[in-house]
Amino acid sequence: MLTRKQQELLLFIDRRLKEGGVSPSFDEMKDALGLKSKSGIHRLITGLEERGFIRRLPHRARALEVTRLPEQTTPVPKAGDTSPAKFRPNVIRGDFRASLAGREAKPEAESVALPLYGRIAAGLPIEAMRDQSTTIDIPATMLGNGEHYALEVAGDSMVEAGILDGDTVIIQRCETAESGTIVVALVDEGEVTLKRLRRKGNSIALEPANASYETRVFGSDRVKVQGKLVGLMRRYH
Repeated sequence: MLTRKQQELLLFIDRRLKEGGVSPSFDEMKDALGLKSKSGIHRLITGLEERGFIRRLPHRARALEVTRLPEQTTPVPKAGDTSPAKFRPNVIRGDFRASLAGREAKPEAESVALPLYGRIAAGLPIEAMRDQSTTIDIPATMLGNGEHYALEVAGDSMVEAGILDGDTVIIQRCETAESGTIVVALVDEGEVTLKRLRRKGNSIALEPANASYETRVFGSDRVKVQGKLVGLMRRYH
């Protein structure tokens, strides 16, 4: 689901692409959404990219492609529109009918017990913890094909990607991932971390989503992908 600001930005980008074939600049996005700095636009763009609504086109400045739109959208107010604002929810509700197609309807949502392997550092890498005796129940609708496991996040280096200390991330087990994907990476066979993966030649960069942390660059033989982020659960106290 999208926040209201993410939805407004997505529709603004889509409208500009349809009108002129060129995505708007970050300054134009900032002005359209009434934000004070471009850093907020960077966070919104990253969130939309992670959720599969937009794609950055390589080797082209300001090049964005809208890959899909929410099923239910609220028009973005145009400049100078002074009509009274109506209350709108802050999120778009997901439609799970497609994901449940072909499954037998049940009175209660199905859940799947996934192994919880312990705390993974979203700041400094830690040793991988693989405790098969601990599990966590996850709604089946959060899972796709393949094998999955869960990890508890420790640290704040991925906060700008919406991943906070204490969150539980759902990981789809895999050995490869596209550049730009948030992955669980095993470094030098001894430490594991949750970061955005970037590839360039024979090098792999593990990139945080927090300006307080530095990107680490390794040879491709030193990093093994152990899975990619597909979901997140958060408990509010």
